Amino acid sequence: MLRDAGTGTLFGEALDLAGASGPASAPALPLVPARPAARIPAHQLGHRQRLRERAAVSLTALPDYELLELLLTRSLPRGDVKPLAKALLARFRDLNGVMGATLEELTAVKGVGPGAALDLKLVQETAIRLGRGQAARRTVISSWSALLAYARAAMAGASREQFRVLFLDKKNQLIADEVMNEGTVDHAPVYPREVMRRALELSASAVILAHNHPSGDPTPSSADVAMTRQVAEAGKTLGIAIHDHIVVGREGVASLKALGLF
Repeated sequence: MLRDAGTGTLFGEALDLAGASGPASAPALPLVPARPAARIPAHQLGHRQRLRERAAVSLTALPDYELLELLLTRSLPRGDVKPLAKALLARFRDLNGVMGATLEELTAVKGVGPGAALDLKLVQETAIRLGRGQAARRTVISSWSALLAYARAAMAGASREQFRVLFLDKKNQLIADEVMNEGTVDHAPVYPREVMRRALELSASAVILAHNHPSGDPTPSSADVAMTRQVAEAGKTLGIAIHDHIVVGREGVASLKALGLF
């Protein structure tokens, strides 16, 4: 057993014995030269620089794959990301689809790590909040184009169906925008009493319903129409108006009100 370092000698004796019986010194290991840091090939550096210069002149002039490529260079500073940008667009159809994909779906694409996937979702969330701000600063009914743009940014690229409700005050200004439910690729359950309960909690005078069709086709289904009529009927007894129900898809936006479906 070891004695206290300040008073005992066994520990020192053990070291002496080890030194006496062991080799005088361990053989030196050969030094392994440090691996040089990976460098970006000159032609890739030139391509990235030219892409940034074109973006500085006009971002709107860039095709979708180059805009996405430019985003990916921030997350992936080494390597050629053009093939990855094109692979993402091929997998998710368009930019809305890429931004609307989940973190799990994005990282399933070879070359997209957790960091790059999160960066893409940050871009989507920023766009959603900008659109929400545009809709909230003005009377929603008089800024319909801003509302539709916001709805498309928030839902058009989502891979699963989600049901949102925009709650409005007496001046038709936005109180809150909430996802009431999320579902599968073609169905999100909706409970009219839950919509009305939340409207009462927020003292809302009216609501706008919105959901997406991941298939891309915004044409309302018979189930969409039936559900809208149920919510409208529930709202009548409480004095809460249903201004519209909009269906969002990559191919456009459909208004059940404009179509005369409720």
